[in-house]
Amino acid sequence: QVQLVESGGGLVQAGGSLRLSCAASGRTFSSYAMGWFRQAPGKERDIVATITGNYGVTYYADSVKGRFTVSRDNAKNTVNLQMNGLKPEDTAVYYCAASLMRSWPQLRQRQSYAYWGQGTQVTVSS
Repeated sequence: QVQLVESGGGLVQAGGSLRLSCAASGRTFSSYAMGWFRQAPGKERDIVATITGNYGVTYYADSVKGRFTVSRDNAKNTVNLQMNGLKPEDTAVYYCAASLMRSWPQLRQRQSYAYWGQGTQVTVSS
């Protein structure tokens, strides 16, 4: 069982930055790939970025490449999402999630994640 709690959301102007954090419970954190998803009103919950467990391999959705950076600290059971160059279209509820899958084709799918946080709102004003 893994419990996830996100923090760091808020309101920011276009071009600004935010850093989201996700704190995980459990002793096997490094076994899980950790993903960040987002869901805007009326839209599907889509992958933003993911980072594998022990080796920290990262994958990003095309829409955030070069702007967002995902990182993790297995000693502290945390995963972070640094978001720079924010755009109004980045406005959404952001969720962190945990998965035992390994490959990008699997990790980009919501169904591959067994555990989810409650979400944190990110609003980017124009």
